[in-house]
Amino acid sequence: MMPLTLAAAGEERYIKHIGGRTETRQFLESMGFVTGTMVRVLSEMSGNVIVQVKDTRVAISKEMACKIMV
Repeated sequence: MMPLTLAAAGEERYIKHIGGRTETRQFLESMGFVTGTMVRVLSEMSGNVIVQVKDTRVAISKEMACKIMV
């Protein structure tokens, strides 16, 4: 297991765990970041990570991406 921030652009990984406070986990889940879901890192720029999850592109902060274990 590793944080999403360590995945290279273009890699597809399954979400294995989402850490952080309850509010943070609920926020990520509302955007489609759910354990067992496939996520693809598209790019990283200006401290944000752009990923594709459930056919949707989402930009999240590096801090949030660190809480997603793949």
